[in-house]
Amino acid sequence: MTTDARTLPLLDERQMLAELRALRSRQPVEYWAFYSSQLKGIVTDPALMVLPFDDHIVHRGHGIFDTAAIVAGKIYDLDAHLDRFLLSADRSKLRLPGSREQMRDIIIQTTAASGRRDGSIRYWLSSGPGSLELTPARGAEPGFFVMIFAGLSYPERWYTEGLRVMTTTYPIKAPLYAITKATNYLPNVLMQMQAKEAGFDNGVFIDENGNVGESSNMNVAFVTRKGVLVHPKFDHILSGCTSLRLLELARAQPDRAAIAGVEVRDVAVAEARASREMLLLGSSIKVAPIIQWDEQVIGDGKPGPVSRALLQLLEDDMRSSDRLIPVPY
Repeated sequence: MTTDARTLPLLDERQMLAELRALRSRQPVEYWAFYSSQLKGIVTDPALMVLPFDDHIVHRGHGIFDTAAIVAGKIYDLDAHLDRFLLSADRSKLRLPGSREQMRDIIIQTTAASGRRDGSIRYWLSSGPGSLELTPARGAEPGFFVMIFAGLSYPERWYTEGLRVMTTTYPIKAPLYAITKATNYLPNVLMQMQAKEAGFDNGVFIDENGNVGESSNMNVAFVTRKGVLVHPKFDHILSGCTSLRLLELARAQPDRAAIAGVEVRDVAVAEARASREMLLLGSSIKVAPIIQWDEQVIGDGKPGPVSRALLQLLEDDMRSSDRLIPVPY
């Protein structure tokens, strides 16, 4: 819709807030609490969950993020995600807004303020506002933001019937950017858009050596014909916290995982396509079976026993492991 520039209104604070609330009323958002170091506090009105337009995370993508899950009033595996967050900050040359313990406490406090006992936590770090230059503004204070929200959801058929993925034509990220959980997800976005336009559920990156990389915002793994769980090396893809935990659980409990062993190594495309099972792994999706890759049917074309076993292992761990932090509601 076009508007004559001469008719554009000059909004005051009241009108601006009303428009922000109207915007959110038109969107099916489930955002329950938001902390901003720039606001120095927590808000629960989605209309107030905003960032300055000139923050470097907005106009240059100079920022990082990570996630954690809230399960029955406890935060799962937060410390593993925070460890990765700090590594991403260092690689991105981002100053921290405080100590690790301070950030951890802010995440827990924001979770408590939301009142939600199940959901997701996403938190970001930016180099701050102050200019539209390529490099951060002089004297800019780093921004730390925490969001408590409903989390990403996926169709039930992905678990009951399995997914179909395609090999994307977009190149995989260079290793430095792939192993850093930065906010620039353009290749990932384009890959998933391409997959959906072609009638698939998601895509898979292949590296320059013909080995399997990762999916859009998830890791991929395989079960060989001999029953070994195989995962691509983490030197050129993101070290998924869910993948790392599942590999640990599977090594410790191979019978429960329904596997004969665990290997982390390069996985050639030909070997991957011949696997008995192919899996998507991630914090939001957990474990989902892939039944078709391009025109190749994986295994017998049905969700397999390892995907079901690993999903149960992870869900048990999310409710009863030593990686749970109680939230002081």
